[in-house]
Amino acid sequence: MMVVGYLLHKTPLLDDSFANKMNNFVFKAALPVQLFKNLAEADFYAVWDGKIVLFCFVISLVSIFIMLGASFLLKDKSLRAEFTQAGYRSSQALLGAALLENIYGTTGPLALILIGAVPLYNVAAVTLLTLMVPGGRLNRKTIVKALKGIATNPIILGIVAGLLWSLLGLPQPVFFQRAVSNFAATATPLGLIALGASIDLKKAAGCLKPTLVCSTFKLVIFVAAFLPLAVLIGCRGELLVAMLVMLGSPTTVSCFSMARSMGHEGVLSSSAVMITTIFSAFTFTAWLYLLKCLSLI
Repeated sequence: MMVVGYLLHKTPLLDDSFANKMNNFVFKAALPVQLFKNLAEADFYAVWDGKIVLFCFVISLVSIFIMLGASFLLKDKSLRAEFTQAGYRSSQALLGAALLENIYGTTGPLALILIGAVPLYNVAAVTLLTLMVPGGRLNRKTIVKALKGIATNPIILGIVAGLLWSLLGLPQPVFFQRAVSNFAATATPLGLIALGASIDLKKAAGCLKPTLVCSTFKLVIFVAAFLPLAVLIGCRGELLVAMLVMLGSPTTVSCFSMARSMGHEGVLSSSAVMITTIFSAFTFTAWLYLLKCLSLI
Protein backbone atom coordinates (compact mmCIF):
# COMPACT_ATOMS: atom_id res chain seq x y z
CA MET A 1 0.00 0.00 0.00
CA MET A 2 2.95 2.33 0.65
CA VAL A 3 4.31 1.51 -2.80
CA VAL A 4 0.87 2.23 -4.31
CA GLY A 5 0.81 5.62 -2.58
CA TYR A 6 4.33 6.41 -3.77
CA LEU A 7 3.49 5.52 -7.39
CA LEU A 8 0.14 7.36 -7.37
CA HIS A 9 1.97 10.47 -6.14
CA LYS A 10 3.84 10.47 -9.44
CA THR A 11 0.49 11.00 -11.21
CA PRO A 12 -2.01 13.88 -11.03
CA LEU A 13 -4.39 11.58 -9.13
CA LEU A 14 -2.64 12.02 -5.76
CA ASP A 15 -0.93 15.37 -5.35
CA ASP A 16 0.53 16.86 -2.14
CA SER A 17 -2.73 18.59 -1.21
CA PHE A 18 -4.77 15.39 -1.49
CA ALA A 19 -2.12 13.40 0.42
CA ASN A 20 -2.21 15.95 3.26
CA LYS A 21 -6.01 15.84 3.43
CA MET A 22 -5.93 12.03 3.46
CA ASN A 23 -3.38 12.11 6.27
CA ASN A 24 -5.58 14.48 8.30
CA PHE A 25 -8.59 12.21 7.77
CA VAL A 26 -6.66 9.19 9.04
CA PHE A 27 -5.34 11.04 12.10
CA LYS A 28 -8.54 12.86 13.05
CA ALA A 29 -11.19 10.29 12.11
CA ALA A 30 -10.17 6.79 11.01
CA LEU A 31 -7.51 5.98 13.65
CA PRO A 32 -9.60 7.26 16.60
CA VAL A 33 -12.56 5.14 15.43
CA GLN A 34 -10.29 2.12 15.04
CA LEU A 35 -8.98 2.46 18.61
CA PHE A 36 -12.52 3.02 19.88
CA LYS A 37 -13.62 -0.20 18.15
CA ASN A 38 -10.78 -2.28 19.63
CA LEU A 39 -11.49 -1.11 23.18
CA ALA A 40 -15.29 -0.90 23.03
CA GLU A 41 -15.56 -4.51 21.84
CA ALA A 42 -13.35 -5.83 24.67
CA ASP A 43 -14.94 -7.28 27.80
CA PHE A 44 -13.14 -4.98 30.22
CA TYR A 45 -14.09 -6.80 33.42
CA ALA A 46 -13.31 -10.24 32.01
CA VAL A 47 -9.78 -9.39 30.83
CA TRP A 48 -8.73 -6.84 33.46
CA ASP A 49 -5.41 -7.55 35.20
CA GLY A 50 -3.96 -4.58 37.09
CA LYS A 51 -0.45 -6.10 37.29
CA ILE A 52 -0.22 -6.47 33.51
CA VAL A 53 -1.58 -2.98 32.83
CA LEU A 54 0.94 -1.47 35.28
CA PHE A 55 3.76 -3.50 33.72
CA CYS A 56 2.85 -2.23 30.23
CA PHE A 57 2.69 1.34 31.49
CA VAL A 58 6.07 1.19 33.25
CA ILE A 59 7.85 -0.53 30.36
CA SER A 60 6.38 1.98 27.91
CA LEU A 61 7.48 4.89 30.11
CA VAL A 62 11.02 3.51 30.37
CA SER A 63 11.12 3.01 26.58
CA ILE A 64 10.05 6.63 26.02
CA PHE A 65 12.81 7.97 28.29
CA ILE A 66 15.42 5.72 26.64
CA MET A 67 14.47 7.00 23.18
CA LEU A 68 14.32 10.60 24.40
CA GLY A 69 17.79 10.30 25.91
CA ALA A 70 19.14 8.75 22.70
CA SER A 71 17.53 11.56 20.65
CA PHE A 72 19.83 14.15 22.24
CA LEU A 73 22.75 12.48 20.46
CA LEU A 74 21.28 13.61 17.12
CA LYS A 75 22.92 16.63 15.54
CA ASP A 76 19.68 17.67 13.84
CA LYS A 77 17.44 18.88 16.68
CA SER A 78 14.38 18.97 14.43
CA LEU A 79 14.42 15.15 14.23
CA ARG A 80 14.43 14.48 17.98
CA ALA A 81 10.66 14.24 18.51
CA GLU A 82 10.12 12.04 15.44
CA PHE A 83 13.09 9.83 16.39
CA THR A 84 11.73 9.34 19.90
CA GLN A 85 8.16 8.43 18.98
CA ALA A 86 9.20 6.24 16.03
CA GLY A 87 11.32 4.18 18.43
CA TYR A 88 8.68 3.46 21.07
CA ARG A 89 5.26 3.54 19.37
CA SER A 90 4.10 0.12 18.23
CA SER A 91 1.39 -1.00 15.84
CA GLN A 92 -0.74 -2.79 18.44
CA ALA A 93 -4.12 -1.76 17.07
CA LEU A 94 -3.27 -2.67 13.47
CA LEU A 95 -0.91 -5.64 13.65
CA GLY A 96 -1.67 -6.87 17.17
CA ALA A 97 -5.34 -7.63 16.66
CA ALA A 98 -4.74 -9.47 13.37
CA LEU A 99 -1.83 -11.50 14.76
CA LEU A 100 -3.54 -12.61 17.97
CA GLU A 101 -6.75 -13.44 16.16
CA ASN A 102 -4.92 -15.58 13.60
CA ILE A 103 -2.87 -17.47 16.21
CA TYR A 104 -5.36 -17.83 19.07
CA GLY A 105 -8.74 -16.88 17.61
CA THR A 106 -9.19 -14.08 20.13
CA THR A 107 -7.80 -10.59 20.84
CA GLY A 108 -8.61 -10.64 24.58
CA PRO A 109 -5.18 -9.76 26.07
CA LEU A 110 -4.71 -6.96 23.55
CA ALA A 111 -7.16 -4.78 25.51
CA LEU A 112 -4.77 -4.81 28.49
CA ILE A 113 -1.88 -3.70 26.29
CA LEU A 114 -3.97 -0.94 24.72
CA ILE A 115 -5.07 0.33 28.14
CA GLY A 116 -1.60 0.16 29.65
CA ALA A 117 0.45 1.58 26.79
CA VAL A 118 -1.51 3.42 24.08
CA PRO A 119 -2.82 6.38 26.17
CA LEU A 120 0.74 6.99 27.42
CA TYR A 121 2.11 6.61 23.87
CA ASN A 122 -0.15 9.37 22.61
CA VAL A 123 0.18 11.75 25.57
CA ALA A 124 3.98 11.51 25.25
CA ALA A 125 3.85 11.92 21.46
CA VAL A 126 1.65 15.02 21.61
CA THR A 127 3.88 16.53 24.29
CA LEU A 128 7.13 15.82 22.43
CA LEU A 129 5.86 16.88 19.01
CA THR A 130 4.51 20.15 20.45
CA LEU A 131 7.50 21.06 22.62
CA MET A 132 10.06 20.04 19.97
CA VAL A 133 8.37 21.44 16.87
CA PRO A 134 11.01 22.87 14.46
CA GLY A 135 11.52 26.58 15.11
CA GLY A 136 9.49 26.49 18.31
CA ARG A 137 10.52 27.67 21.78
CA LEU A 138 9.77 26.26 25.19
CA ASN A 139 7.64 28.82 26.99
CA ARG A 140 4.29 29.15 28.74
CA LYS A 141 2.43 29.41 25.44
CA THR A 142 4.04 26.21 24.15
CA ILE A 143 3.25 24.31 27.36
CA VAL A 144 -0.39 25.44 27.25
CA LYS A 145 -0.53 24.36 23.60
CA ALA A 146 0.84 20.91 24.56
CA LEU A 147 -1.77 20.48 27.32
CA LYS A 148 -4.54 21.58 24.95
CA GLY A 149 -3.20 19.17 22.33
CA ILE A 150 -3.40 16.29 24.81
CA ALA A 151 -6.96 17.17 25.85
CA THR A 152 -8.18 17.49 22.26
CA ASN A 153 -6.06 14.80 20.57
CA PRO A 154 -8.44 12.69 18.42
CA ILE A 155 -6.62 9.44 19.14
CA ILE A 156 -6.73 10.00 22.91
CA LEU A 157 -10.43 10.90 22.68
CA GLY A 158 -11.06 7.67 20.74
CA ILE A 159 -9.29 5.67 23.46
CA VAL A 160 -11.26 7.35 26.27
CA ALA A 161 -14.56 6.80 24.44
CA GLY A 162 -13.75 3.13 23.84
CA LEU A 163 -12.78 2.58 27.49
CA LEU A 164 -15.96 4.21 28.76
CA TRP A 165 -18.09 2.18 26.33
CA SER A 166 -16.46 -1.04 27.57
CA LEU A 167 -16.65 -0.07 31.25
CA LEU A 168 -20.33 0.83 31.02
CA GLY A 169 -21.10 -2.32 29.03
CA LEU A 170 -23.13 -0.39 26.47
CA PRO A 171 -24.69 -2.49 23.70
CA GLN A 172 -23.76 -2.08 20.06
CA PRO A 173 -26.65 -2.44 17.61
CA VAL A 174 -25.74 -4.37 14.47
CA PHE A 175 -25.97 -1.33 12.18
CA PHE A 176 -23.71 0.67 14.55
CA GLN A 177 -21.18 -2.14 14.88
CA ARG A 178 -20.95 -2.63 11.12
CA ALA A 179 -20.63 1.10 10.45
CA VAL A 180 -17.86 1.47 13.04
CA SER A 181 -16.07 -1.63 11.73
CA ASN A 182 -16.20 -0.45 8.11
CA PHE A 183 -15.05 3.05 9.02
CA ALA A 184 -12.21 1.73 11.19
CA ALA A 185 -11.06 -0.52 8.35
CA THR A 186 -10.13 2.57 6.30
CA ALA A 187 -7.38 3.60 8.75
CA THR A 188 -4.68 1.17 7.66
CA PRO A 189 -4.93 1.33 3.84
CA LEU A 190 -5.48 5.09 3.66
CA GLY A 191 -2.77 5.75 6.25
CA LEU A 192 -0.26 3.66 4.32
CA ILE A 193 -1.21 5.25 0.97
CA ALA A 194 -0.83 8.75 2.44
CA LEU A 195 2.49 7.72 3.95
CA GLY A 196 3.74 6.32 0.65
CA ALA A 197 2.68 9.48 -1.19
CA SER A 198 4.69 11.57 1.28
CA ILE A 199 7.93 9.58 1.03
CA ASP A 200 10.82 11.58 -0.42
CA LEU A 201 13.62 9.10 -1.08
CA LYS A 202 16.30 11.83 -1.22
CA LYS A 203 15.26 13.23 2.15
CA ALA A 204 14.87 9.73 3.57
CA ALA A 205 18.45 8.93 2.57
CA GLY A 206 19.55 12.04 4.44
CA CYS A 207 18.21 10.70 7.76
CA LEU A 208 18.96 7.03 7.13
CA LYS A 209 21.29 6.61 10.12
CA PRO A 210 18.85 7.85 12.82
CA THR A 211 16.07 5.88 11.11
CA LEU A 212 18.07 2.66 11.32
CA VAL A 213 18.96 3.34 14.95
CA CYS A 214 15.37 3.91 16.11
CA SER A 215 14.20 0.95 13.99
CA THR A 216 16.73 -1.29 15.76
CA PHE A 217 15.40 -0.15 19.13
CA LYS A 218 11.86 -0.84 17.92
CA LEU A 219 12.37 -4.33 16.52
CA VAL A 220 15.24 -5.78 18.55
CA ILE A 221 16.58 -3.92 21.58
CA PHE A 222 13.36 -3.34 23.51
CA VAL A 223 12.21 -6.92 22.93
CA ALA A 224 15.55 -8.35 24.10
CA ALA A 225 15.55 -6.08 27.18
CA PHE A 226 11.94 -6.30 28.36
CA LEU A 227 10.37 -9.54 27.07
CA PRO A 228 12.36 -11.66 29.60
CA LEU A 229 10.80 -9.49 32.35
CA ALA A 230 7.35 -10.35 30.99
CA VAL A 231 8.26 -14.02 31.23
CA LEU A 232 9.45 -13.53 34.82
CA ILE A 233 6.11 -12.04 35.92
CA GLY A 234 4.31 -15.06 34.48
CA CYS A 235 3.25 -14.06 30.97
CA ARG A 236 2.67 -17.06 28.73
CA GLY A 237 0.77 -17.96 25.57
CA GLU A 238 -1.40 -15.26 24.01
CA LEU A 239 -0.54 -12.75 26.74
CA LEU A 240 3.18 -13.13 25.98
CA VAL A 241 2.50 -12.70 22.25
CA ALA A 242 0.55 -9.53 23.10
CA MET A 243 3.62 -8.32 25.02
CA LEU A 244 5.76 -9.09 21.98
CA VAL A 245 3.36 -7.01 19.88
CA MET A 246 3.78 -4.09 22.30
CA LEU A 247 7.56 -4.29 22.29
CA GLY A 248 8.55 -5.49 18.82
CA SER A 249 5.88 -4.72 16.25
CA PRO A 250 6.55 -2.12 13.52
CA THR A 251 6.30 1.61 14.15
CA THR A 252 2.64 2.58 13.83
CA VAL A 253 1.39 4.61 10.88
CA SER A 254 -0.08 7.14 13.35
CA CYS A 255 3.49 8.32 14.06
CA PHE A 256 3.66 9.76 10.58
CA SER A 257 0.07 11.04 10.63
CA MET A 258 0.58 12.82 13.95
CA ALA A 259 4.00 14.24 13.04
CA ARG A 260 2.71 15.75 9.80
CA SER A 261 -0.42 17.09 11.47
CA MET A 262 1.62 18.83 14.18
CA GLY A 263 4.11 20.76 12.06
CA HIS A 264 6.92 18.23 11.56
CA GLU A 265 8.29 17.13 8.20
CA GLY A 266 7.52 13.46 8.82
CA VAL A 267 10.43 12.10 6.75
CA LEU A 268 12.03 10.16 9.60
CA SER A 269 8.61 8.90 10.74
CA SER A 270 7.65 7.63 7.28
CA SER A 271 11.08 6.03 6.80
CA ALA A 272 10.85 4.28 10.19
CA VAL A 273 7.37 2.95 9.39
CA MET A 274 8.60 1.65 6.04
CA ILE A 275 11.79 0.01 7.39
CA THR A 276 10.24 -1.52 10.51
CA THR A 277 7.28 -2.85 8.50
CA ILE A 278 9.59 -4.58 6.02
CA PHE A 279 12.07 -6.01 8.53
CA SER A 280 9.46 -7.01 11.11
CA ALA A 281 8.54 -9.89 8.80
CA PHE A 282 11.92 -11.39 9.76
CA THR A 283 12.43 -10.16 13.34
CA PHE A 284 8.87 -10.90 14.49
CA THR A 285 9.00 -14.39 13.01
CA ALA A 286 12.34 -14.98 14.74
CA TRP A 287 10.98 -13.87 18.13
CA LEU A 288 7.89 -16.09 17.75
CA TYR A 289 10.08 -19.03 16.76
CA LEU A 290 12.32 -18.48 19.81
CA LEU A 291 9.33 -18.32 22.17
CA LYS A 292 7.92 -21.48 20.59
CA CYS A 293 11.25 -23.31 21.00
CA LEU A 294 11.31 -22.31 24.67
CA SER A 295 7.73 -23.65 25.08
CA LEU A 296 6.51 -20.24 26.24
CA ILE A 297 3.76 -20.03 23.61
